[in-house]
Amino acid sequence: MNNLQLLNYSFENLQEKNMTFEQVFERIVRFMKQHPDNGYRLMCGTDSQAHPKSTRFVTGIVIQREGKGAWACIRKITYPRQITSLHEKISYETSLTEVVFSMVTEERKERLYNIVLPHIYKGGSLTIEGHLDIGARERNKTRLYVREMMSRIESMGIEPKIKPEAFVASAYANRYTK
Repeated sequence: MNNLQLLNYSFENLQEKNMTFEQVFERIVRFMKQHPDNGYRLMCGTDSQAHPKSTRFVTGIVIQREGKGAWACIRKITYPRQITSLHEKISYETSLTEVVFSMVTEERKERLYNIVLPHIYKGGSLTIEGHLDIGARERNKTRLYVREMMSRIESMGIEPKIKPEAFVASAYANRYTK
């Protein structure tokens, strides 16, 4: 699967289907402009589920107006084989999250920050987070990969979150992998 194919997958939510990333970004801008004096969290994370002949990956994008709602969408990708290696699966989940963040260019980030910047003294803020479906606790099998995956997200200038704080991957995206 080449990168061009990955970038052409469409996004959807309960109200809209077949959205391009540009359309998703415009929905995020519109959502933030409604109340620019609030705190916002732009979050992206991927979860997966192995099926007998394939593995389904779902990447969620959520813009949360802290304490006052959210707008969200997903992107589904079906990989044509069952992935059984935990490291391979977690690594691919992280890669798909990185692909989405690569579309949030510096110009797009600046556009989002400029929405809240005039309102910082009234509570306007924006954090950008990469949610990883991994955990550091002793009972979590993915704990071996926490440092590696967090470093990948951090290298993009994104704040990494792991379980239990990584709800976009572990709860929202997870809901659509079945």
